[in-house]
Amino acid sequence: MPPYALLDNPVRRYAWGSTTAIPALTGTGPDGTPQAELWMGAHPSAPSRLAGRPLDELIAADPDGLLGPDTVRRFGPALPFLFKVLAADRALSLQVHPTRAQAEAGYADEEARGIPLDSPRRVYKDRAHKPELLGALGDFEALCGFRPAADTARLLDTLGVLAPWAAALRTRPAAEVLPALLREALAAGPAEPSFGAAELATVTEALARTAASGGPYREACAGYARVAEQYPGDSGLLAALLLNHVRLTAGQALYLDAGVPHAYLRGTGVELMANSDNVLRCGLTAKHVDVDGLLAVTDFRAGPPEVLTADARTSEFPSPAEEFRLSRLRPGDTPVRVELPTPQILLCVAGRARLRAPGHPDLDLPAGASAYLRPGAGPVELTGPGSELFRATTGR
Repeated sequence: MPPYALLDNPVRRYAWGSTTAIPALTGTGPDGTPQAELWMGAHPSAPSRLAGRPLDELIAADPDGLLGPDTVRRFGPALPFLFKVLAADRALSLQVHPTRAQAEAGYADEEARGIPLDSPRRVYKDRAHKPELLGALGDFEALCGFRPAADTARLLDTLGVLAPWAAALRTRPAAEVLPALLREALAAGPAEPSFGAAELATVTEALARTAASGGPYREACAGYARVAEQYPGDSGLLAALLLNHVRLTAGQALYLDAGVPHAYLRGTGVELMANSDNVLRCGLTAKHVDVDGLLAVTDFRAGPPEVLTADARTSEFPSPAEEFRLSRLRPGDTPVRVELPTPQILLCVAGRARLRAPGHPDLDLPAGASAYLRPGAGPVELTGPGSELFRATTGR
């Protein structure tokens, strides 16, 4: 069996997806419908196929051969990460992911209460946590973590809205005021006289005006204004105003740990995460929002987000996650030697790469193609001047 094989990957079609980005990457023609995510991995809801068979079935039949004994010992007989290409034309929902302990407790509670796994009110779909890492493939816009309280107060002053919020942010400890404001934002709506349609319309108008003014918050307000246009009347806009607005360029990344509120606004990137589907939503969605449950798992520490770049020596993006690590590889004129101590997925995002191992046929990877590399099969040489790849594997 060769140490590598091409993957056939499913595309997930969500309304917020781009109609062109994934087709452009994979070289397939757009069909006019949104293509939001290209999944690479063994998640049972949409597994990749390897040699015509679902990858999760192949792993279940031979976990030591496909994952390696060490990975099975650490994580059990399942691939511990899920790798994606994410292509957003409009904002995803504001969301938070739980810690492992919170996920185990939440799952047990919902099981005990008899909430079906497919219920729209079900929050915990499994017992796992879901840290994730997003690497930009071009300009990428996101919301990530709480902005420092004083800075948010200045933003609200600039907008000329929510004066009581601005005063509270200036005078009360952030750890006390942020949970209160987030709860107030999530309780807002037509039934709430303080945050009805008129209040949201005033905020929306102020965002559009500030975005056109050329002031210090112009770029952030332009992002918020698009969110308001995409989700009219959604009070998640008020929660979004509490978060850092972030712009990434190609090669930069964000790590999102448990408890960090975030939303991807637009752009294309690679996303690597633990193999979980636990999401607590806090706005910009028609789905169920469990306010008390959300507040219980949210990390209310405020500060600027850390924008990551790959280490110059190892090509890896720093991450504390046990389940995964992400590397950015550019072979250039010098081949890259890929060791295989753990299962890996290689995705080519530019140019054409070639995988070579002694005694086996070469494997070409054009842009948009990916390969599964099984552990313990010896090193693989990666070539391809002008090519760029991302590698997903388990953490140390």
